[in-house]
Amino acid sequence: MLIRKSSGLRYSDVTPKETYLNRRRFLASGAAALGALAIPPLARADAKAALVKSPFSTTEKQTPLEIVAGYNNFYEFGTAKDEPNKNARNFKTSPWSVSIEGLVAKPKTLDLDAIMKLAPLEERIYRHRCVEGWSIVVPWIGFSLSTLLKQVEPTDKAKFVAFQSYHDMKQMPLATSFRAGIQFPYVEGLRIDEAMHPLALLCMGLYGQALPNQNGAPIRLVLPWKYGFKSIKSIVKIKFVDKMPPTTWNLFIPNEYGFYSNVNPEVDHPRWSQATERRLGEIARRKTLKFNGYEEQVASLYSGMDLRKNY
Repeated sequence: MLIRKSSGLRYSDVTPKETYLNRRRFLASGAAALGALAIPPLARADAKAALVKSPFSTTEKQTPLEIVAGYNNFYEFGTAKDEPNKNARNFKTSPWSVSIEGLVAKPKTLDLDAIMKLAPLEERIYRHRCVEGWSIVVPWIGFSLSTLLKQVEPTDKAKFVAFQSYHDMKQMPLATSFRAGIQFPYVEGLRIDEAMHPLALLCMGLYGQALPNQNGAPIRLVLPWKYGFKSIKSIVKIKFVDKMPPTTWNLFIPNEYGFYSNVNPEVDHPRWSQATERRLGEIARRKTLKFNGYEEQVASLYSGMDLRKNY
């Protein structure tokens, strides 16, 4: 149960300067060795990262990087699981900035260097459960989302946090409602106490490396107690609002994808059971854990709620 921290690490430390200035050139130069998995090392040899024990990480066997980087839900780059790995190779992720606005005292627009100066990077090994019935264990790199959100000082009127993904038809020609079924840009939302929970991770990397394009580069959300589609990728906007914001999958199929989308094996998807799951890379199925095994940490957020109605 470990977390790796690197004090004072900037995005330019994580990603070599020539890489974050020209990611396309980096991907091309590394293709011979790693193919579509060509991603820069996150921790340099001189970074002196310190390992500390943490309750945020699991000791379960990690899913191989090749699987995690090659089997993705990222409809902007295709609806089949293997399409993002192929179609996102030339996705330009630098320069990049994220706007944080809405019901806040100090709205900001921050680039990646500014974001990564906010807190030491941590390695958190999280379980994940997808609504389709498969699961993974991934060592993510980032820090608690709350660190970023507190920078803008949300007002008392702010009750929810809305997120928006990057969308550009020039870079994402497959991201059409006709082909994918869903509307773009991709949007998600959390109640403010969910967003401020320490388990909610603002993520910039995995497996000691910067995020691959197909996994949501350069910055994404990771919510281990919720189904995978809640962990929005390639974030460009965060907005504090007073009413429950629309979310992509709830807009598309509301009877299948509720706003909360907490992992709950007691509530089946209309088309299949959620009682068991299959860890990618394994054959046998295993019992699905409530809140994906994070019940002790997050159940209090939903005290008194009907989790069958608020699915």
